[in-house]
Amino acid sequence: MTRLPLLALLAVSALSQPALRSVYLLPMADGLDQYLAGQIAREHVMQVVADPKMADAVMTDRLNPAFAQTLAKLHPRDEDDEADQLHHSFKSATAKGSLFLVDVKSRQVIWSSWDKPARNSSGARLNDEAGRIVRKLQSTLGSNTAR
Repeated sequence: MTRLPLLALLAVSALSQPALRSVYLLPMADGLDQYLAGQIAREHVMQVVADPKMADAVMTDRLNPAFAQTLAKLHPRDEDDEADQLHHSFKSATAKGSLFLVDVKSRQVIWSSWDKPARNSSGARLNDEAGRIVRKLQSTLGSNTAR
C-alpha cells in the first residue's frame, strides 16, 4: 500500500518532463562541447545534432542575455519579442564548471551540473571531464531520454 503513492508520484514526474531525443551543443570554453558531443553520441544518451533547429534541447555553459538571444534566433517564439524588452537580471561573471541543458520549447533548465574546472585543458583531461558529465546526465535523465 505504501508503494502506490510513490509510484503515482514517479509517474506524474516522468510525464511532466519532456522526452529529450536530440541536443545541440553551443560552443564552450576550451572546446568542451566537442568532447561532450562525442561522449553523448557514444553513450547513446541523446542524438547530437549539427542543426540547432532540429534539437529538443540545447547544452550551454552560460545562461546570460547572449544565450537568450541565441536561443530566440534558433527557436523563435511569439513571446521572444516581449522578452527582449525585459531587463535580464540573471548575470554570471564566470561560467567555468557550469553546464545547463535547456528545453528549447519551454526555455526551462531541465538539467544542470557543476564540476571544478580542470587546471589544464589537455585533450585527455577534457575527455575525462566530458565522460563524468555524461554519466551524471545519463543517471539523472535516464528514462526521459529517447535512445
